[in-house]
Amino acid sequence: MDKLPKEKVAAFLDELHQSDVKKFTIVEQCRSLFFSIHPSGNEYIKYGGIMFSLSRDVAGLFAYKNYVSMELSFGYSMDDPDKILQGCGKFRRHIKFSTVDQIDEKRLEFFLRQLSVKTT
Repeated sequence: MDKLPKEKVAAFLDELHQSDVKKFTIVEQCRSLFFSIHPSGNEYIKYGGIMFSLSRDVAGLFAYKNYVSMELSFGYSMDDPDKILQGCGKFRRHIKFSTVDQIDEKRLEFFLRQLSVKTT
């Protein structure tokens, strides 16, 4: 039987914690921030990371070798006065984090607050 989405997320986080505590800490901080802003949001594992959804998929969180990336599904339409968002695809933009401090420095909360306005 397949694991439930919450069990898959827990297994993903446990594996990440065992392999890289620094990235695990960044991921946990990003998740915590997402759910503090969007308490009715959902998460599930897809594409090797954690996908977040509101009425539809709005973001993804992925741990790579040297950083963690928060992918914003409709980042192209977000206000970004400080030009923090990276990427030049049709819709998606991302923010890379190498340290926990960068979550505040790169204003993740500012972008997560736009999710309900820009994507639902």
